[in-house]
Amino acid sequence: MERRLTELWYRERPRPSLLQPLAWLYGAVVGVRRRAYRAGWLHSEPVGRPVVVVGNLTVGGTGKTPLTIWLARELGTRGLQVGIVSRGYGADAKREPRLVTPTSPWQEVGDEPLILSRRTGCPTMVSADRVAAARALVARGVELILADDGLQHLRLERDCEIVVIDGARGFGNGRLLPAGPLREPLQRLQQADVLVVNGARAHGSLAAALAGRTTIGMRLTASEAVPLNGATARPLAAWRGQRVHAVAGIGNPQRFFAALRAQGMEVSAHPFPDHHPLAASELEFGDALPVLMTEKDAVKCAGFADPRLWYVPVAAELSEPDSRELLARVLVKVRGPAAAGGRT
Repeated sequence: MERRLTELWYRERPRPSLLQPLAWLYGAVVGVRRRAYRAGWLHSEPVGRPVVVVGNLTVGGTGKTPLTIWLARELGTRGLQVGIVSRGYGADAKREPRLVTPTSPWQEVGDEPLILSRRTGCPTMVSADRVAAARALVARGVELILADDGLQHLRLERDCEIVVIDGARGFGNGRLLPAGPLREPLQRLQQADVLVVNGARAHGSLAAALAGRTTIGMRLTASEAVPLNGATARPLAAWRGQRVHAVAGIGNPQRFFAALRAQGMEVSAHPFPDHHPLAASELEFGDALPVLMTEKDAVKCAGFADPRLWYVPVAAELSEPDSRELLARVLVKVRGPAAAGGRT
């Protein structure tokens, strides 16, 4: 069902949908909630330190987590003590904030927060209550909060909003859930401080939606595979011309499969739903071929690692001008014009 809906959602030319009445209802609820915040009936809560939200408008992966990792590292090099908050999807849904460590069980903290903690070294807190999680980080001395996802979590007051857009899938058919992939109407883009497009702007929905807006370019890069059993990493080029199994339980599995094919591999693709808790039996394919998976999947497979299993870490890459522009826009929001060299 998920795969079928995704195919329908990301067509450039929408067709009549029986789900459209539900999308109108969903849009009405979203609109009422946002108006309630504007009118003061509901309140966004400050946490005592600047908050930068990295989110998206669409269902599915756009590259938020790699960009959050990139930002955490870059802001850290500029003297800021950065902390990260996340809902912790796939984790036990508890409101009490929980600190993520590199050895935390993924079942308790979620797959993406575990990667964020390991890759950044930043204090990372998960909770269904992101306000409480952010305040817990502030109590630990954090100077700036990065919220991985949470664009729609309006109770958390924010100083800067970054919307990440998948250049290949764009905004799909432009419809709201469940008739399309949009969590909010496209007009929401006008309120964002920064728009980051992941990959080439290939989807037809982007031209009109981004007309007149300055965007930052980003791409995801991968160069090696890391064995789950702790052996030596290998360059992806080592499998060029060979057949491999590829496993991806992420928002956009096809991006992962395409990246491996671009490395010259013959890929036998095995997509799973986002945040799927993989079992050892699901990685048995009746042969001894290598199994390459995403880092997000790998954190759930450590308990049954064997020599066939490898994961492919990805990193956000920005050009030098786009890197400077993005950091300037963030810093001007959290520190003021002087910190960003007067740029706005």
